Amino acid sequence: MLKPMAETRTELQFRHSLPFGPIVRPDGVQFVVYSRNATALRILLYDRPDAKKPSKIIPLTQDRDRWGDVWSILVPGIQAGQLYHLQADGPFAPSQGHRFDGEACLIDPWAQALTGDFRKISKQFVLPPKCVVVDDHFDWEGDRHLRHDLADTIVYEMHVRGFTQHHSSQTQHAGTYLGVIDKIPYLKSLGVTAVELLPIHEFPTNHHDGTNTNKNYWGYDTLNFFSPHRGYAFDQTPGAQVREFKQMVKALHAADIEVILDVVYNHTCEGNHLGPTLSFRGLENSVYYMLENDQQYFKNYSGCGNTVNGNHPVVREMIFHSLRHWAHNYHIDGFRFDLASILSRDQAGNLLQNPPLVEMIAEDPLLSDTKIIAEAWDAAGAYQVGSFGDSERWVEWNGRYRDDVRRFWRGDHHMQGAMATRLSGSSDVYQPSGRPPICSVNFITSHDGFTMNDLVSYNKKHNLANGENNQDGDNNNYSDNHGFEGPTDDPAINAVRTRQIKNLMTTLMLSQGVPMLVAGDECQRTQGGNNNAYCQDNETSWFDWNLVVENSGLVRFTRALIQFRRTQPTVRRTEYLTGEPNHDDNLPDVMWFNADGTRTDWTIDKAPLICWLSAPVKSDISDLHGRDLLILMNPLEIALDFTIPTQAQSLHWSMFVDTSAPAPADIFPMLDGPGFEPSGIVQMTSKSTLVFVSTSELISAMMDSKIKKRTV
Repeated sequence: MLKPMAETRTELQFRHSLPFGPIVRPDGVQFVVYSRNATALRILLYDRPDAKKPSKIIPLTQDRDRWGDVWSILVPGIQAGQLYHLQADGPFAPSQGHRFDGEACLIDPWAQALTGDFRKISKQFVLPPKCVVVDDHFDWEGDRHLRHDLADTIVYEMHVRGFTQHHSSQTQHAGTYLGVIDKIPYLKSLGVTAVELLPIHEFPTNHHDGTNTNKNYWGYDTLNFFSPHRGYAFDQTPGAQVREFKQMVKALHAADIEVILDVVYNHTCEGNHLGPTLSFRGLENSVYYMLENDQQYFKNYSGCGNTVNGNHPVVREMIFHSLRHWAHNYHIDGFRFDLASILSRDQAGNLLQNPPLVEMIAEDPLLSDTKIIAEAWDAAGAYQVGSFGDSERWVEWNGRYRDDVRRFWRGDHHMQGAMATRLSGSSDVYQPSGRPPICSVNFITSHDGFTMNDLVSYNKKHNLANGENNQDGDNNNYSDNHGFEGPTDDPAINAVRTRQIKNLMTTLMLSQGVPMLVAGDECQRTQGGNNNAYCQDNETSWFDWNLVVENSGLVRFTRALIQFRRTQPTVRRTEYLTGEPNHDDNLPDVMWFNADGTRTDWTIDKAPLICWLSAPVKSDISDLHGRDLLILMNPLEIALDFTIPTQAQSLHWSMFVDTSAPAPADIFPMLDGPGFEPSGIVQMTSKSTLVFVSTSELISAMMDSKIKKRTV
């Protein structure tokens, strides 16, 4: 009997399935790297995060360690915690798309953690952060994705560092993942069901020349797609961010709050042809990036110098595996794709009808219980709101909702029709492609632009502190300062600003679709008129927790609106309003009226609106728990008398919201506010909203009517 042949080196490495990056094996660490045009690779091993030189260099050669375009080597005697870089020899031929640099220390595109900062070693040489070999073990104690229905979702967009970095946060873990855990009771008290985190994929904390002149507070400048940002870890031990990020997710899940990541797969921090060689560029530039026809320069659909080549099969696989990595290793519940239209472009930059990557994300069975949200435009003019991805799996930030709601409450001309459509779920945007209203993520503010306080306090952006001569940021904000630019002691101006914030918040929470609010809008957080605070890692951007106390009335108002939304199916429909009579009570699901109580004339300029939303009727009486709503909106700068529609005057109503009243009379969380006068005339302050809800008497009457119908 022949003895089995000794296992060869290559057989040893490929007896396992083949992911990329560092894989911890019982006898060492296997490194797997993709590069088509490299002529040789090296693994540089380090003993310390601050080490300037490697302690050991492991060479890989074409004849011994390469299979196709995959390079692999098992390094015995090392384990989790090992620090390393990659280094690649190959052609530096920009006219052919190649930018190899055999002296550059490279970050592994599949590294699962980084440590340290950029270190300037000499005039020409900068050492990037080091990669960390990670042991993924973590005791999740049975934690799983929460799987909240989109119709029940309320998104809270926040920045991990900014949420607790301000001294007023009173946490020992300021600016970190653990700091977020400390503030979960506040998030829970608001009632939000999901936090959408600004980018936590690894990005530079200081400049690639080794200086501290970092302008990347938001994090939209990705360095690595598999690593949580090291700068948000409390424990600075290499790899500790992996554990602390998982602790944060686990704690949020325990509070029934989902975690959605804002992901940036459209560009990287390597920039244009003048940028540094840090990772992708030094391993396979012509594959990872879209290049111009001359191959020397980068296509720039992102506005940031380069564009990731997302529909190249190799890059598509990397992005796809990155999503799975976060969904399964970190239990992430969803993703918001920055400049998602770039993912629809082919390698030449053309928009595809059925982009492979977009379709793969929507159809992947292992991502099927996550939420996927598109920012359905890019910096090169693509605008796909309403049509992104050709699948109900994709939901979208609704930029038209943002603009139309702002313009209606500002008092622009002929906006009542647009406002009615946005309040009803934006059927004009989503219904033509067969998508329900829950495909619309409704927002009035986001990280990108004015805060809600600044939206009603400034006519123009004030971005001088960014150092770009106020040339950055959007000029088209649909904002209004109401008589004075910035903070004022004028009580009349402050009163209308407060009403406007409440008007906007009420509209957001009573609209069909999925609402998203920005951290701090519930307590009048200001950025001093800066509408592009991407580089402001200071009190301009940080959440000032003193405002939660100072503006406790607005916090209470927002909390009550969220609670109402979560309990009322009337404002959480999964089908569009039709205006057709209901088959049981003969009431249309929605009716629109002028201020005088007559049916709306949509041609009137600058007209107030009355909306009557009828509660959805269930076949089972026990499910009949919705309330009818009467929403009275006066966007004008004058007070008006509104007449309750005749059909509604005989029913029982209680006030829920009065944005013109001081707290606590501005909202009635128990739905027990006063009704209106027998005359049916309601006096409304300028720029204000009144919301009435049907009372229990009405519900009882409707139930009695149903019972009579069943017994006849």
